[in-house]
Amino acid sequence: MIDYKLLKENNINPKYFKKIKSATLVNNEYVLKENKGNNKVFSYLDARGFNYYPSNKVLSDKYVLYEYLKDYNISDDERAIELINLVSLLHSKTTRYNSISIDDYKKIYEDIDNKIDKLYSYYSDLNELIEQEIYMSPSNYLLVRNISKIYSSLNYCKNELDNWYELVKESKKQRVALIHNNLSLDHLIRNENSYLISWDKSKFDNPIYDLYNFYKNNYEKIEFSSLLELYQKRYPLKQNELKLFFILISLPDKIEFTNNDFNNCKLVDKMLDYLYKTDSIISPYYPKNEEEE
Repeated sequence: MIDYKLLKENNINPKYFKKIKSATLVNNEYVLKENKGNNKVFSYLDARGFNYYPSNKVLSDKYVLYEYLKDYNISDDERAIELINLVSLLHSKTTRYNSISIDDYKKIYEDIDNKIDKLYSYYSDLNELIEQEIYMSPSNYLLVRNISKIYSSLNYCKNELDNWYELVKESKKQRVALIHNNLSLDHLIRNENSYLISWDKSKFDNPIYDLYNFYKNNYEKIEFSSLLELYQKRYPLKQNELKLFFILISLPDKIEFTNNDFNNCKLVDKMLDYLYKTDSIISPYYPKNEEEE
């Protein structure tokens, strides 16, 4: 429900409204959103010299009014480049080093290791069930014919997780930055300048999680290898950060099958396509002789 009195108290005469997801467009000039305490984030960004977000005004404990920014019609590739430029700048300007203990690293290790084991068990059990069928469905046949790709990705993650832990177990500090934590092509507005929107999930954490979210949200639309190279030039990832990023993006999703086998075929094909695309991103970072071992 729009608070007309609150808007008028702030010298806005509300004439036109349009609902846009969780926000309301007012008079084609403002965007009214729920107040989720982002003013503290924006104050910090201002202090760090990063002002690539819509100007805003807190109206009350309940509402924040943002400037409405018209978004130019540009290609996904152009939008992705602008987003990588902005997020690398964001990380650069907000980097700090936090103390971290061996227990913190163990927790990360154990969480990922447990996820790998669960995925391996899931696909092993599924493969065993399918192979007992006399007549396989097309989706099941597609899966078992390519199950080695799933196992290969999981084995890679398992091995690299051990290598990552060896790199970090003696570390006392961890590099963190303010991450947007919800990156997608939809969250960049491009007009005279570029702006990031939807900061509700932002927090201080390992910068790779911004890259991870961006890749998972948009891998079908963009060519990520060149974007990673661009990011690396502007904000080089440390060896342990890059290794952890590669592990996370290499984890296959758990396919949730439906009663529609045509849809199931698309789910399997999509997951396999994701794994092969991910391989093409990672492989240039490993010497050929290392791949062959």
